[in-house]
Amino acid sequence: MRYLTAGESHGPQLTTIIEGVPAGLELLAEDIDKELARRQKGYGRGRRMQIEKDRVQILSGVRHGKTTGAPVALVVENKDWTHWKNYMGAEPVTEEQEKNMKRTISRPRPGHADLNGAIKYGHRDMRNVLERSSARETTVRVAVGAVAKKILSEFGMEVAGHVRMIGGIESDYEGGLSIKQIQEQTEASQVRCLDKGAEERMMKAIDDAKENGDSIGGIVEVIVEGTPVGLGSHVHYDRKLDSRIAGAIVSINAFKGVEFGIGFKAAEIPGSKVHDEIIWSETEGYSRRTNNLGGFEGGMTTGMPIVVKGVMKPIPTLYKPLQSVDIETKEPFAASIERSDSCAVPAASVVAESVVSWEVACAFLEKFGNDRIEEIKENYERYQEYAKRF
Repeated sequence: MRYLTAGESHGPQLTTIIEGVPAGLELLAEDIDKELARRQKGYGRGRRMQIEKDRVQILSGVRHGKTTGAPVALVVENKDWTHWKNYMGAEPVTEEQEKNMKRTISRPRPGHADLNGAIKYGHRDMRNVLERSSARETTVRVAVGAVAKKILSEFGMEVAGHVRMIGGIESDYEGGLSIKQIQEQTEASQVRCLDKGAEERMMKAIDDAKENGDSIGGIVEVIVEGTPVGLGSHVHYDRKLDSRIAGAIVSINAFKGVEFGIGFKAAEIPGSKVHDEIIWSETEGYSRRTNNLGGFEGGMTTGMPIVVKGVMKPIPTLYKPLQSVDIETKEPFAASIERSDSCAVPAASVVAESVVSWEVACAFLEKFGNDRIEEIKENYERYQEYAKRF
């Protein structure tokens, strides 16, 4: 499978085309809308979430509730577009009209793509950069992730994400909940945290940051249960599934780090306490006694749950703006402000679920075929029996 997205933060819509979705997958707009709504929730979100009520339109590739095997086109409208038509329209404008546009941006914001993108593409108005580099684009990536989750669920794989840390405040959750319990409890939490005490402290930290005109980041964790042995491959760097997931996590706006299982803690302890011992049983076949490596060995899944964490930096748009330099006058200024969240970590955990789901679904279809769901199920069942007997 593959997909492309198009659209700007204040443009008319966000669009994606997904190619390679198997035929016969049950897919409704409400399956995708549910995930879009999850992305819009979370303590610390800004006013944009009050304007947009994201709903998807399925424009191709689905007929009577099932995929046909053709490319699936999805569109999410930007409700705020009505206020931005004069500034973001595709129609040409005169030089005088362009000069009179009050929303031209010549002051790059530290931590954003503004200056780098402007230099790279030659834009004197950096709105041409910030509109596309905005995290608003993750809306359609969540829509794509919703399709991937539907594929995974057909084969008994389930995905859940939760917040491990916000602003230095860490959750004490140590595991033990089922995927369904994690899903239920995070939906009931305003910060998607599994530790009620930490949840309250996280919300206080978000309030403090907002009051100070600042922002805070955090750590999210995604868990995928039910994956078979052997997704991905050891034979080449770009076929290692953990590598692909790591790239997907860091591709999310503001994410700066990723780890699997115990991650960087593996640098502190001996190998005898890191590697997962292999066990076997008549009923289950091969498994691991522990899951320190987060479900991966040699770039391939072990059959244990995939456990991956991502680190999100604080959002760089601040109401207490940092110094910048006007590219026209070269004079120092306080950086310009677009609407912003004081903390988007809870929402980012939903985006992280989506990008991980996509990579796992792609690797699954590479292994078992992608023409039609029934054929894939037959291939998968045969493989599961083979792996158990191996």
